[in-house]
Amino acid sequence: MDFKEAKKRAAQLTKEIKHHNELYYNQDAPEISDFEYDALTRELKALEKEYPELITPDSPTQKVGGAAQSLFSPVVHAVKMESLQDVFSVDELREFGDKIDTNVTEFSVEPKIDGLSVSLEYLDGKFVRGSTRGDGNTGEDVTANLLQIESIPQTIAFDGALEVRGEVYMPKKSFLKLVERQELLGEQPAKNPRNAAAGSLRQKNSAITASRGLDIFIFNVQSIEGKEFTSHIETLDFLKDLGFNVLPFYTRCATIDAAIDEVNKIGENRGSYEFDIDGAVIKADNLEYREELGSTAKYPRWAVAFKYPPEEKETVLKSIEINVGRTGALTPTAEFEPIQLAGTTVSRAVLHNEDFINEKQIGIGDTIVVRKAGEIIPEVLAVSRHCEGSVVFKMPTHCPSCGAPVSRAEGEAVIRCTNSECPAQLLRNLIHFTSRDAMDIEGLGPAVLEQLVDANLVHNIVDLYTLDFESVMSLDRIGEKSTQNMFDAISKSKENDLSKLITALGIRHIGAKAAKLLADRFHDIDAIMSATREELLGIEGFGEILANSAVEYFAIEDNRDMIKKLQELGVNTVSTKQVAGDKFAGMTFVLTGTLPTYTRSAAAEIIESFGGKVSGSVSKKTTYVLAGEEAGSKLDKANALGVTVIDEEEFKKMIL
Repeated sequence: MDFKEAKKRAAQLTKEIKHHNELYYNQDAPEISDFEYDALTRELKALEKEYPELITPDSPTQKVGGAAQSLFSPVVHAVKMESLQDVFSVDELREFGDKIDTNVTEFSVEPKIDGLSVSLEYLDGKFVRGSTRGDGNTGEDVTANLLQIESIPQTIAFDGALEVRGEVYMPKKSFLKLVERQELLGEQPAKNPRNAAAGSLRQKNSAITASRGLDIFIFNVQSIEGKEFTSHIETLDFLKDLGFNVLPFYTRCATIDAAIDEVNKIGENRGSYEFDIDGAVIKADNLEYREELGSTAKYPRWAVAFKYPPEEKETVLKSIEINVGRTGALTPTAEFEPIQLAGTTVSRAVLHNEDFINEKQIGIGDTIVVRKAGEIIPEVLAVSRHCEGSVVFKMPTHCPSCGAPVSRAEGEAVIRCTNSECPAQLLRNLIHFTSRDAMDIEGLGPAVLEQLVDANLVHNIVDLYTLDFESVMSLDRIGEKSTQNMFDAISKSKENDLSKLITALGIRHIGAKAAKLLADRFHDIDAIMSATREELLGIEGFGEILANSAVEYFAIEDNRDMIKKLQELGVNTVSTKQVAGDKFAGMTFVLTGTLPTYTRSAAAEIIESFGGKVSGSVSKKTTYVLAGEEAGSKLDKANALGVTVIDEEEFKKMIL
């Protein structure tokens, strides 16, 4: 490849890698595997090695991929949080070993935990601040969320300043529990434990972080006051004695050959660990020698990270099972001859959707290639050989759970059951129906609803309003007082505004905002059910997708019958919105932060009752930004654009 071609390819690679860095580090939503990402990076490094003039200061090979986000306060690291150079072969490990003087130092070998790197700072024995790595120089202050991780000690027996580095991770059990929960609630499930951990640690609400079961392994002393060490292993032993949850195992090796043997041993056992790893780390153990070796612009010269290649195996596809999710989505799952992957026996793997099956031309009896994504969830990669007479699998035209027709919306890859009372969707629908943004029925959380379904007390939404008091009270862990509170909440929900009922129905694409638009325009459910597509499109802010969803939903007779039954049981189906005036007519408000006395939804209802609009984003057209505590980026943007910012007291004066 000549220089001109190399320059063009390097620019293309740089753009791709930066795109994937943004998704991986800042959005926790990668599109490609680590192996595919590493291949892109290796190609760019090779081009820059051949043509050094292609190296620029902002090249992905010269910088850590992450960046501090505006959601949290920035933290400038006193000690740079460096990343490690990745190697992918034994030859590269030996090349690293040849550069290390084994007369001066031994090697330390430890697992490379696949999580989010953080710094913990202690002063006179107290945990004072925790931050993410960010770009290595500046990270995010996530102290409040780190305090939710039980294994992080809040006090230690050490006077002076101490900064340590660790990896926040999500144990495999916690990850599988999270994915199950996300699927139940109809959310996009996390792709792997690393992204789940990163997303959990970056939650604005610490209670969410606390619920995710995160843990941490400490693996380095960044800086320490009043104490000196000679080796890395010595620092880990010291941290363990202080009560830190250090790496579960680490080994000192005299030679690079011994280190390579340890790397192979870790790789062979990685499927049996309760945590996810994406490699092993080999370091020079002598700390004084490390200082002598120093670092490049991006990596320390005294350590490398060996990345294990994804384990892939062939097997024969025996059948394809169709599972119906809680949102009615039909998901194909491959069932195949059992194989060993990452230390466990695997016989099932996800096939994603109809497009994936067609793209890979997958048929029963074909030989397929399977791997574990993130060492946990098996996935089918491709067909290596078609069997004789192979026919591409066709998705069913009717729901395997209830027999109702299925449909695929334009622009979507998912096929869904059209029956809102499909048994496979029941629990998900009930959870949504009773949620705060919908009918807001306190005491009917997911656990209680699951009990009601398992006891055959609830078969559809209507059954919530015909429950028998004694039958509910007989369930485990539900006493008389809890049952009474639940029945009071169910009764109270009958008085909700029409908009909350529309939200609760779970019409695809129609959330709380669209539900309010429908209620404001038609005022009662019968008028909405009779509305034409053209009438719906006439609503400002109502596009084709929303209009089509509403028309399709109310065209189904079962849905109309359900609404009729709710009316007969006393559930309100008309708009109760009180119009207080038009003093906010033509004005647009944006709400941000936590208000002293109002909830955001309550403030929004007041604004709308005076003819105003509530928007989720700040622009030059915004009239006012109503800001509370921890207002964040919306407040910053308002100030930058010169938009008037008011607090709750000013807001109260405006509505008098």
